Amino acid sequence: MVRLSWLALVCAVLVPAWGRIAFEKLTEMDYRGSTYYTVKNLTLYECQGWCREETDCQAAAFSFVVNPLTPKQETLCMLQNETSATNPSAVPQRSVNLYYMVKMQIRSDNVCLRPWAFERVPNKMIRGLDNALIYTSTKEACLAACLNEDRFICRSVEYNYVTLQCHLSESDRRTTGQYVQFVDAQGVDYFENLCLKANQACKGSRSYGVPRIGVADDKVSQYVSLHYYVDKEMQVNSEAACKLACEIETEFLCRSFLYRGPPIGSKYNCQLFHLDHKTLPDGPSTYLNAERPLIDSGERVGTYYENSCDKSTSTTPHETLPVVFDSTEEPNLNLTRNDINCDSKGTCYDVSVNCKDTRIAVLVRTNKPFNGRIYALGRSETCNIDVHNSDQFRLDLTMTGQDCNTQSVTGVYTNTVVLQHHSVVMTKADKIYKVKCTYDMTSKNITFGMMPIRDPEMISITSAPEAPPPRIRILDSRGREVETVRIGDKLTFRIEIPEDTPYGIFARSCVAMAKDSKSTFQIIDDEGCPVDPSIFPSFTPDGNALQSVYEAFRFTESYGVIFQCNVKYCLGPCEPAVCDWGHESVESWGRKKRSIASNHSDSESESDDMTLSQEILVLDFGDEKNSQFLRNEAPSSEFGKDKTVTIMEPCPTKTSVLALGVTCALLILIYISTIFCYYMKKWLTPRKVIA
Repeated sequence: MVRLSWLALVCAVLVPAWGRIAFEKLTEMDYRGSTYYTVKNLTLYECQGWCREETDCQAAAFSFVVNPLTPKQETLCMLQNETSATNPSAVPQRSVNLYYMVKMQIRSDNVCLRPWAFERVPNKMIRGLDNALIYTSTKEACLAACLNEDRFICRSVEYNYVTLQCHLSESDRRTTGQYVQFVDAQGVDYFENLCLKANQACKGSRSYGVPRIGVADDKVSQYVSLHYYVDKEMQVNSEAACKLACEIETEFLCRSFLYRGPPIGSKYNCQLFHLDHKTLPDGPSTYLNAERPLIDSGERVGTYYENSCDKSTSTTPHETLPVVFDSTEEPNLNLTRNDINCDSKGTCYDVSVNCKDTRIAVLVRTNKPFNGRIYALGRSETCNIDVHNSDQFRLDLTMTGQDCNTQSVTGVYTNTVVLQHHSVVMTKADKIYKVKCTYDMTSKNITFGMMPIRDPEMISITSAPEAPPPRIRILDSRGREVETVRIGDKLTFRIEIPEDTPYGIFARSCVAMAKDSKSTFQIIDDEGCPVDPSIFPSFTPDGNALQSVYEAFRFTESYGVIFQCNVKYCLGPCEPAVCDWGHESVESWGRKKRSIASNHSDSESESDDMTLSQEILVLDFGDEKNSQFLRNEAPSSEFGKDKTVTIMEPCPTKTSVLALGVTCALLILIYISTIFCYYMKKWLTPRKVIA
């Protein structure tokens, strides 16, 4: 007598462009998401089946709790059309009695019809024990490689979202006979293959027994009866029959069972689970939190058994010598025919990407001459190159227009490239690469330097040109960089980035400030237009730089003038702002390409503009002799370095000090002489006697 606690699974739908629908499951972990549908009292597998059939569903969160009054497990199924689980940097929250299932598309014919294909553990890995190392563009491609592996049984996978390394292993957390270190690894996720058959779950033989984990058996059984979701339950005549049911289970990988004793009436006494203590995030310590239910129904708790892997007796070289494949780092194309970048004809491809401002250059090198064509998928007639007996060739993908159909979203440009041998038809020997260029278009607050942020998203071939650090330079009429000038000198104010970059820059919200910051004067407004062109004209482009030619000015109370500008990047040359001054319209490169509809979004991000500053001394006429006391050391010519210009108050020269001293001495001498003469005259003058 058997009762299934889940609905029959709907067969996975094969989507030619993306692959088969599959799920990864996380145990007692929850991700942020947008829930659009909630259903109570579904089984775990009904909940997963709903998400499978719903095209909008991206993930499903399934929670359950035992109601002490029934006592039955009350469940809640939440379908989400948005989830942060697909973001490698997202951190899951711990949640007891909850399973989180994420929908995926895996391009493999070996995707099983089970509820989920992989168990995922974020930011974890097994140190060593790898059998193969390959490089894949996405996590899904890495999981597909595990399912397609035929040289050994792939039991676990580790995917590094930063380096794109995919580690395949015939070992997992239950492997015995080897030291298994399950360690923290930021940016790396661990996956266990749950599409394995029962006889493939272990490298050696598989057995069942009461787990010896340092926790009392009855306490473990109590926890299991309350906090394990029952995948299947039935009535059996003996413990051996319950064990056999777990061993031969095919609809999920059975790792443990709870036998409640001899049958009584029609009650189920055998429960099967896909969990064991190694699946739980806290391991054996989880069972220490077991508490008895508020209302004891008097039912037997039973005995809990888990599978364990016995040590394998096989010592074939295949087990002791891992096979490592590195397909992208070897400059000499030292590839083998088993490599993913090699085809059945023995031709191996080394594909790289060079991101430019208007195009993506796909460079291909081969280990033997190639004949065929390379083209953008879906644009074979308008974006292609015919290759004739060459071992090095290039395809330029335009970033705009429909010729190559390059897709772009917020600075990320993607396309798919096909290396095809035949001029007309595609065969299984051909290669398909997904290429992607990530341009850092985000705003950053910096002062003389910036730290570019690289997009950690997964791609087959990655190129992300770093946004270069800008700087401000002030040049005289001879093109020399200056720090001290005179009022009225003709100067060139330049904001520069290196020439060999696909980025352009634009500047706005520029102000001139006195050194004491008591006085400020805006020279370029928030739209990028000059406030008073007679004092500071508009910016004009000069290569990748912006410049404005103006005459030196200063504030009445300070020699030091500090210039500060907000600078942003755009891909390629920036579009100028059209500024109205009187009856004239002036173009100023003070804003990036944008439409009227985007003005609002640009204004919201103004607070995140990059801030550059530069300081210069402006002397009055005749102050040249004092300039040596106002100078600081020459500015650095390197990009990105901070510098501080220290302005000293003007000190008197030796001549002025000597003149002042002589003047003071003369004044003192005149004063003393006057006093002396006064008293001498008074002493020599006879006194008048009144009769």
